[in-house]
Amino acid sequence: MRVTFLGTGTSIGVPVPTCDCAVCRSDDRRNHRLRPSAWLEWEGASILLDAAPDLREQALRYDIARIDAVLFTHGHADHVLGLDDLRLYNWRQRAPVPVYGNQETLEAIGRTFWYVFDEKPTESTRPSIDRRLVQGPFSLLGSQIIPVPLLHGEAEILGYRVGEFAYLTDVSRIPDPSYELLRGLRLLVLSALRERPHPNHFSLEQSLAAAARIGARRTLLTHMSHELHYATVSAGLPPGVELAYDGLSIELD
Repeated sequence: MRVTFLGTGTSIGVPVPTCDCAVCRSDDRRNHRLRPSAWLEWEGASILLDAAPDLREQALRYDIARIDAVLFTHGHADHVLGLDDLRLYNWRQRAPVPVYGNQETLEAIGRTFWYVFDEKPTESTRPSIDRRLVQGPFSLLGSQIIPVPLLHGEAEILGYRVGEFAYLTDVSRIPDPSYELLRGLRLLVLSALRERPHPNHFSLEQSLAAAARIGARRTLLTHMSHELHYATVSAGLPPGVELAYDGLSIELD
């Protein structure tokens, strides 16, 4: 399985419009962060983790020729607004794209993209998607997908585990039972918004504490704001923990 980071930023990305901080002015491309998403590939499968508003740019930048399904973590704008671009894949693949999420996420998609589900005839193009409710582990194109319940402030959201890989973004708390679902990971992706506390997101300190408890062989941090400078923060991280960056691609045997 291959994991590619399409975007490692927050809802406004990095650089931030109107900002003149050192990270936003940085020439280091690892400080340039599109909105958060990742791409999973294994034999016969091309899967998105969320569909960020930058999906069109991400698809062009990383040559995503096919999308077989989207695993949505939750229904916030920075994770779903790329859904309209799935219509391009409908044309090429001549089929709806299955999208997975919990009840709240699927309802949010229905409200945000009301026109997709409008039964009135139209000459305009619109995405064709197949909403699939996640209520427990399920099989997808030869792999078992394990949903991992998480909290994002008061919202109940999902992370996903596939084999020895797990993707947990927008986390403010990991319930104790979910830690049991995260044993034996080779690669953990975990959000770390900034160093200062935030009510709806792990701070860097909280993310490092959760990573230590999970004990994955390798942890990569994502969903980072412009308050985290790649080189500066990387220099102080413990062994086995790194900052992800857009375009980073990792092969898991």
